[in-house]
Amino acid sequence: MSIFNQKSKFKIKTEIRTVRETVERPKLKASTSSSSIPTTGSSQHSRNIRTAGAGSSLSRASSTSRLNGTNHTTSISSARASLTKVSTTSLPRRVQSASPNPSINGDGRSSRKRRATKASSRSPISPHFSEDSDSDSNGDENWEDNLDARKRRKRVHDERPVDVNRKLRHPKIWKGEDVDQVERIPGPGIIHAAKVASLEHKCKAALGLKNEEVAVRLQYPGVRYPERYELVEGKDKIDAVKDIEKVVQLVASIYLTDEEGKIFLDHQTGILRKLVKSKNRSDGPGFKAALREYNDELLKLMRRGVIVRNLDKMHGIPRELVDFILDQVYDRTVAPRVELLAKYQNGSDNVYGELNHPFISDILERTNLTSDKVFVDLGSGVGNVTLQAALEIGCESWGCEMMENACNLAEAQYDEFLARCRLWGIKSGKVRLERGDFRKNEKILEVLKRADVVLVNNQAFTSQLNDNLVSMFLDLKIGCKIISLKTFVHDNKNAENDVATSILDVEHLTYPEGYVSWTGASGTYCISTRR
Repeated sequence: MSIFNQKSKFKIKTEIRTVRETVERPKLKASTSSSSIPTTGSSQHSRNIRTAGAGSSLSRASSTSRLNGTNHTTSISSARASLTKVSTTSLPRRVQSASPNPSINGDGRSSRKRRATKASSRSPISPHFSEDSDSDSNGDENWEDNLDARKRRKRVHDERPVDVNRKLRHPKIWKGEDVDQVERIPGPGIIHAAKVASLEHKCKAALGLKNEEVAVRLQYPGVRYPERYELVEGKDKIDAVKDIEKVVQLVASIYLTDEEGKIFLDHQTGILRKLVKSKNRSDGPGFKAALREYNDELLKLMRRGVIVRNLDKMHGIPRELVDFILDQVYDRTVAPRVELLAKYQNGSDNVYGELNHPFISDILERTNLTSDKVFVDLGSGVGNVTLQAALEIGCESWGCEMMENACNLAEAQYDEFLARCRLWGIKSGKVRLERGDFRKNEKILEVLKRADVVLVNNQAFTSQLNDNLVSMFLDLKIGCKIISLKTFVHDNKNAENDVATSILDVEHLTYPEGYVSWTGASGTYCISTRR
């Protein structure tokens, strides 16, 4: 027996030694490969996140997207995943001209691809449902905490000081008048989603619906008129189901208090929950029924003056809503005709490059732009940045573009932008889009004298054009901020550079991956202050 015991002890000891060796090896391996990103890439991602403050931009862009971006806390692993996706898929569609008359870069990507890059990050206020529509996810435990009214209101101002001078309510918002009175008021003139994504556009019916069942209407908080959608799906087309879910989530979490929004966002019985369940089950009739319930409940709140009352208490717009409205505008105007921007002239100033939403938001925050100031975009392309500044900040916003196709699309965006702002009940800042060379446009030369922030995407500008800009900067007021991709002050000074050195204080900064269209890598930019 003692011999048996000895052998048993020996075997056990041997097995323990072997098991320990086996267990330890996977731990070592895991510790060296905890991320699918290579070691050098991971460190680079970490540097990007730290340098640009991309935690905010990643949570939003979708980010947004806009370093600033979003000020919501994001884990390093999720941040890396988000950045990796941006760099390996089509970049967000937001575009910023690199010249006084830019055209698009040759990729001709559409808004649908840009939307895909933002799908990986979810706003903290976005509901998170299990893919299994019949069971609740443990991740929903903090549902009501995430939708707490005070936290939602705080999100509006988290990223910049409260601009108490800004008034958000649109002057033509519907205040609950009788239908007869409303019908005498002209509608907002929007481009309905069904005009660009429908069965006629070779899309297929979604959610198991028949072709004759796909038509629906979606109510917004600003006007009595709903938007027409078709519940269809198609390549590079508006995803009606996702759009509708997003509108419901944004309206309930931003425009309403926690008590008012409970009927929409309740974890068990909320309308949004019903929409998601119906989508997961491909239950078209159930989805349509939940949508009708949303429309009816929102109209009740609008008639009681709830939307107007709540907007009057707000002084800022969450970036998530800014991004979504701008996406809606772009999807209905530029995306269907994006091929018009496919031509540009290599080796000239007329090269089109894009600064994405997160980048612009960061710029607006860093320069302390407020609703009583003036923003000017020199080389504004299709007007993305000009519209974003007017919506996100509420400031007077100017853009100047030379290329004819870009100008035409910018005007189309402007018209839809005004209609969408009314649809959402939001008053933007004044927008002015000018055609022509910004070096010769009299209105632009005049507004530059009172500008507070000037954006110049000079990534592909010739040295001659940069020198011309330095001469224009002589007329800027003291303290005006100039954002550029390249500095106007160089180490090898000549006569022109000496002028820049004498009038500009330059701060060199770094933006993270996914902030510009022409590369997925991080890069540098400058904020110069007129002295």
